[in-house]
Amino acid sequence: MRSGDAALDDPVGESLRGHHGDLARRRGRAATYLSDVATFSSVTADPGPADWADLARLLGRGEFADMFSCPAIPPSDWEPVFVLEGRQMVRPGNGPPAQAGLAIESDVIELGAADVPEMLKLVERTQPGPFRPRTLELGTYLGIRAGGRLVAMAGERLRPPGWTEISAVCTAPEARGRGHAVRLVSALVARVLARNERPFLHVAEANTGAIALYERLGFESRKQVTFRGFHTP
Repeated sequence: MRSGDAALDDPVGESLRGHHGDLARRRGRAATYLSDVATFSSVTADPGPADWADLARLLGRGEFADMFSCPAIPPSDWEPVFVLEGRQMVRPGNGPPAQAGLAIESDVIELGAADVPEMLKLVERTQPGPFRPRTLELGTYLGIRAGGRLVAMAGERLRPPGWTEISAVCTAPEARGRGHAVRLVSALVARVLARNERPFLHVAEANTGAIALYERLGFESRKQVTFRGFHTP
């Protein structure tokens, strides 16, 4: 495993080989998450035909391979599903202090297994990215309720060594404009920093509003990435 910024060049693989090893399936040098946890898959940095074949067998014929930000392109018989331009953002070690006061506001709650049905419904409405029935097991997820309903959430996803990715940041349309995302992301940043780790995240390049919000919270762009998905042959 790599440490420092280099670990962020392969955040899926580094997570599957490390912190999320108990949530991984492996064959040869290919790895993927358990199907009800996450969609992401990984191959070695220099994959050959055997590595792609191992991943195809691991996933099954005609299944979805979410290669996340992997720069390697699979063989031509893998069917492209999507391509999305994005960026990876990090919170520098000398960034502004986490807004710790926001992290303990009474409306920010920790979500658990009993909240998963509501979390899945919120994800379906807001489309923040992949979220499965056991995605909650990747890390801590926080939420905000209004009138007893879950209206906003955010959580921890990939965990390369020394880093925690903040993900699934979403707010129901009727609850937007109230600062929920700021409170949730700030609360997560405070938790990550308390573990002596650094927060990072990924965002679609077209989502300029989210990029501006993250910049206000002290995140800086590290590099451009291209997200890709395929169907296995």
